[in-house]
This record gives sequence, structure tokens and C-alpha cells, in this order.
Amino acid sequence: MGGNGGSGTNADKRPNELLGSWFVRSGWSKGELARQVNRRARQLGANHISTDTSRVRRWLDGENPREPIPRILSELFSERFGCVVSIEDLGLRAARQSPAASGVDLPWTGPQAVALLSEFSRSDLMLARRGFLGTSLALSAGPSLIEPMQRWLVPVPGATGPSEPRSALDSRRPGRLSRPELDLLESTTRMFRQWDAQCGGGLRRKAVVGQLHEVTDLLQEPQPEATTRKLFQVAAELAELAGWMSYDVGLQPTAQKYFVLALHAAKEAGDKQLGSYILSSMSRQMIHLGRPEDALELIHLAQYGSRDCASPRTQSMLYAMEARAYANMGQPGRTKRAVRMAEDTFAEADEWDEPDPDWIRFFSEAELYAENSHSYRDLAYVAGRSPTYASLAEPLMRRAVELFAEDSEHQRSYALNLIGVATVHLLQREPEESTLYAARAMDIAKKVRSERVNTRIRKTVDTAVRDFGDLGAVVDLAGKLAVDLPESAEAG
Repeated sequence: MGGNGGSGTNADKRPNELLGSWFVRSGWSKGELARQVNRRARQLGANHISTDTSRVRRWLDGENPREPIPRILSELFSERFGCVVSIEDLGLRAARQSPAASGVDLPWTGPQAVALLSEFSRSDLMLARRGFLGTSLALSAGPSLIEPMQRWLVPVPGATGPSEPRSALDSRRPGRLSRPELDLLESTTRMFRQWDAQCGGGLRRKAVVGQLHEVTDLLQEPQPEATTRKLFQVAAELAELAGWMSYDVGLQPTAQKYFVLALHAAKEAGDKQLGSYILSSMSRQMIHLGRPEDALELIHLAQYGSRDCASPRTQSMLYAMEARAYANMGQPGRTKRAVRMAEDTFAEADEWDEPDPDWIRFFSEAELYAENSHSYRDLAYVAGRSPTYASLAEPLMRRAVELFAEDSEHQRSYALNLIGVATVHLLQREPEESTLYAARAMDIAKKVRSERVNTRIRKTVDTAVRDFGDLGAVVDLAGKLAVDLPESAEAG
């Protein structure tokens, strides 16, 4: 029986009501779930697993399956519902995993960060068939995610600050990296970031992971302290970008692991402002996965950790993300306050004396309008498709689209905001207007390798068909979707 993944005795078994609830809502049959578990197990190399309908029935009756089945079920239900469905949410017990397997609770030391970045990027390059790495990882959420991230704030014992003098020994250590070579690493990272904004995460993800692996090799060689810090900063930016690209193509557990490792590298670099940016990317992912409370915790951690160093542009971005979290929690008063803070702080960006780092350049006036309009749009959804909040979103969203139309670099953002306007028009029951913007978004989606863009277009068209399926413009839009949009963006 062990090959089917069963465990536990019959004496104290009770029906697993939590698993039963998720199962019923999924719409799957027992046979469908069994087939999906077997397929995922084969991807993981667990060829001994052979699940059938009677085994699924036993799980629903209270039997606790052996690993990796709880992890596989968590992944399958998370993908089905578009939010994190943990092993515990399914009423199952998880086997204890090593830190490398569980994903986020890792030792906060430089050598460990380098070793894990090297190991994970190497595995990603070797096993980068779509979804393979992601299915061998578990997404973390709630306290199991937030508590390890809070250790970002704890000073490393014996660590020197970025502005403190190096020891005489460090200053004499040979380093094979010259200043021009370090500059080249930084400029390459900027180029990758531009490619991502223009083309989406699917086209260049492997190249970024490969560059990250090269940087971890350099970090394992003796370097002067200043060079080591700079390499950790480059590694943090590349790991964040690898995470962002993985998120963009739908590899959610892989994305989270890169974000966590990026935060570790930023801590070693002594760059708290970069750390706050990485936490904001993790927050965006949690909003996408339907965990706004976790998103808010991460943003507050970012704001507190960078309170003495973040530029107005970075602070404005963090306020905008705080507004998104509050909106998805259905808190209009706090949403509006955070939107105002984002606007007021952004107005100070041009007066800031120091140049902003390249990674925050994306947060332009267009992006500010886009984030704030999405906050009001999200509020409209949470408030039962409220026309009041949709009307607050529309002028901001239109302005974002106008600005992005003039920006050839941020094509994915342009597409996402065209979809945003389309959704607002659907909320306002203006389907003809909605189809015009959705069709424009489709034209850009053909050039941008982004599963996130494709998924949002499909959801918007599905909503239009559901609510206004008899309308000629909607029928035409559904036909255009079938012809123009690729079924899925490849994961590079």
C-alpha cells in the first residue's frame, strides 16, 4: 500500500472536511484528481506513486497520505484557485522538510546565502522545463513566510556597515575583478531589466539565472570587502529579477525562493533600500496569490527597514503597494490614505539630491497612476463590483494608459493597464468600450512573453462573455482571443 502514499490507522480517522471542501469547490472528480497527482508525482521523479479513486476517497475519509502527496495536493489546489492553499489548509500534516526544501526559513549568513544561490540557480538552469522546479517547491504564506523575513531587520553579529572602513588585511586581499568589470556586471543587470520591461519574463529568464550563477561563482573567490559587497548587491538585483521573471511566467514557488535569496544577498550588501524593494516584489506576489494580509505585513516590514534611507520615489512605491494590500482587504479609508501618501511622496522625488538606483526607475508617474487606479479597481471588486470605486479608478487608469503609450520601454505595463481599463469598463457595464481596450492589449500581448498578461486578458474576456455574451463586439473579441493569443507563454 505504501506505493499509493497512504499512512495512519483507521482507529481515530474522521472525514477530512477541509480537504472535502476544497475538493468539492474544485469541480474535479476523484479520478481527475488521482490522474493529476500521478502526473505531478512523475514530474518529481516519485514514480512509485500510483493513486486511484479509492485512494482519493480514503484521503477524504481522513487518511493522511505520505510525502510528497500533501505537497502535490497543495500545489494542485493552489494552481486551481489562484491563491496559496497550504498543506494545513487541506487538513493534512506535512512531513518536516530541510530548509533548502521548505524554501524560506534559511540561515542569515553570507556563506550560506552564496551556497544556496549557487545551488538553486544551477538547479534552475539544469531543470528549467516549465514548472519542474516550481512543483518541487512549496509556497510559503502566513507566519511561516513573515517570521523568517522579519529577521532581515536583525543586525548580523560582527558585521561591518557599508560605510565603515575595511581592515588592513581586507584592503590587501587580491581580487581578480577590476572596477570596469564590476561596472560591466551592473550595466548587464540594467540591460536585463530593460529586456524584462519590454519583452516580459519568458524570453530572458534563463539568461538572468545564468548571470546570477556566474556572480555566485565570483562570490566564492577571495575579494576585497568593498568588491564582495558590490557583488552581493548585483546578486540581490539579479535574484530579484529572476524571481520577478519567474512570477511573470507563472512559476510562483520558484519566484518566491528567488525573492527570499535576493533579500539575504541584499542584507549581506548592507543595502536596506534594495531590501525594501525586494520585499515589495514579494508583496505583489502575495496580492496576486490572494493573500493581502501577508502582502501588508511584507510592505510594513519594508517601510520600517528602509525608514532612514529610502528615497521619495521608493517610499512612494511602498505606499502604493500598501494601498493595493488595503484595497484587497476591503479597507477603503486606509486605501485612500495610502494613495494620498503615495502621491504626496512622489511629488518630492524630483527634489531628492541623490540619484535613484536603476531598479526603482520603473516607478514613473505612469506607474504611480497605474498602481493607484488598480487599488480603486480592486476595492470595486471587493465591494461587490462597486460603481463608486470603479469611477475613482477610471481617470487614473486612462492617464496611466496615455503615459505608457508614449513609453516604448515598458510594454508589459502598457498591456496590463489596457486590461485594467477594460476591466473598469466592465465594472461600469460598458462592454463596447471594454472590448476596444482588451483588443489593444491583445495586440501587445503577442509581442510580450508574459503569462501574467495572457492570464489577465483571458480572465477579462471570460468575464465579458459571461456578462455580455450576446453582444457582437464581445463575440468578436472572444474570436480574436482564440486566434491571436498563444495558449501560454513559455518559461524561457
